[in-house]
Amino acid sequence: MSDDTWVGIGRTPANPRQIRMKVLWIGVWLVFMSAPVADLAGGGHTSWATALGSLGLAGFVGAYLLLVFRHTSRSPDPGQARWAIALLAVFAVVLSLTLGLPWLVLFVYVSVCAGAALPLRAACRLIPAVTALMAGLGLAIGGEGAGDLIPGLLLPALLGGFAMTGVRQLVRTTVELREARATVAQLAANEERLRLARDLHDLLGHSLSLITLKSELAGRMLPGHPEEAALQVADIERVSRQALVDVRDAVTGYRRLTLPGELAGARTALAAAGITARVPAGPPEGAAGPEGLSAAREEALAWGLREAVTNVVRHSGADGCTVTLAPRQTLAGRVLELTVADDGRGTAAVAPGNGLTGLRERLAAVDGTLTVHPGASGRGFRLTLGVPLDLAPSGGTDPGSS
Repeated sequence: MSDDTWVGIGRTPANPRQIRMKVLWIGVWLVFMSAPVADLAGGGHTSWATALGSLGLAGFVGAYLLLVFRHTSRSPDPGQARWAIALLAVFAVVLSLTLGLPWLVLFVYVSVCAGAALPLRAACRLIPAVTALMAGLGLAIGGEGAGDLIPGLLLPALLGGFAMTGVRQLVRTTVELREARATVAQLAANEERLRLARDLHDLLGHSLSLITLKSELAGRMLPGHPEEAALQVADIERVSRQALVDVRDAVTGYRRLTLPGELAGARTALAAAGITARVPAGPPEGAAGPEGLSAAREEALAWGLREAVTNVVRHSGADGCTVTLAPRQTLAGRVLELTVADDGRGTAAVAPGNGLTGLRERLAAVDGTLTVHPGASGRGFRLTLGVPLDLAPSGGTDPGSS
C-alpha cells in the first residue's frame, strides 16, 4: 500500500484518500449495526417508525464516527465529550425503548465512545454504568430473545469500551513520542548549529582580528616604510591561508562519517522500513582512538555500513537485519570486522554493483577487505568488512591516514 494511502498510528490524515482509509478502518466496526438495520428492513414497524428510526440511526452513527475519528488521538474538552456521549446515550435509550431489543447494540458503541474520548478514570466508571443501563433496559423491554440477547451484549460492551481505552492510550503515547522525537531532533540541530558557530568563532576570531590589525598597520607604514608594509602584507597572506586551512579541516571533521553515528542511522533506517533491526550501540571497547581505529578506517567502515543498510532497505525485501561489530585475531594481526546480514531475497550468485565496487576500493585504500556471500540459511546476504585495528608503530606511516 502506498504512503499516500496509509495513515500511521496517531497521525492526522493528510489527504482525502487517507481520510477515506481511516473512516473505513473505524467504520468496519459498524458491522454490528446489522441488527438494527435488519429490524428496520424487516417491516415490523410502521412507515413513520421506520423513517424516524432510520434518521435516528443515521444521526447516531454520524455522531459516533465524529467522536471516535476526532478524539482518539487528541483529548477533547471533557465537558464536550461528556455531552456528546450523553447525546449518544439518549439516542440509544429512545431507540431501544421505541423500536425494541435489537437496538440495545447501540449501547456497545456508547461504551466504545466513552473509552475513546473520556479520561481513563472517567471511562472506567462510565463503561460499567453504560453496560448496566443496557442490561436494565433489556430487562425492562423483555420480549422474546431477551434472555439470549442481553448476555451476548454485556461482554462486547465491557470489552469494547475497555479495549478502546487501551487503543486510545497507545495512540496518544505514539503521538507524544513522535512529538518528543521531533523536539529532540530540533534540539540536536540547534546544538549542532551552536557548536559550529562556536568553532568558527574560535577558529576565525583571532585570525580575522590579526588580519585587521596588520592591514591597518600596513596602511600606516605604506607611505614612509614600504618594505615594512610589504612584510605586514606577507603576514596577512600567511594568516589568511592558515585560517582557510583551519576552516577546511573543521568542515571536513563535520562531514566525516563516524561509526556511532552510522550505527544509530542504520537502526533508524531499518526500523522506518519495517525491518527488525539488531544493531549494536557502538564500537566495542578499545576499537577506537589512537590505540585502535584510525579516523580513515573508521570512516571506511561507516561508509560500508551505510551502503549495506541502504541495499537491505531498498532491494532485499528482508524482515530482519543483524549488524555485528567485533574485533578478530588473524594471521595478519587484529582486525575489526563489521557484518551486515539480512534474511531477504538471496541468490547463489552475487554480482557486484557500482556501490560495492566503490566500497571495495575505499576499503583497499586503508588495507581493508570486503566479502559478500549468501546467507547461511539460503536466504539473504551477508556482507563482511574488515579493517586493521593496530596502527603502525610510532614514527611509521599509517596507510589509513594518508
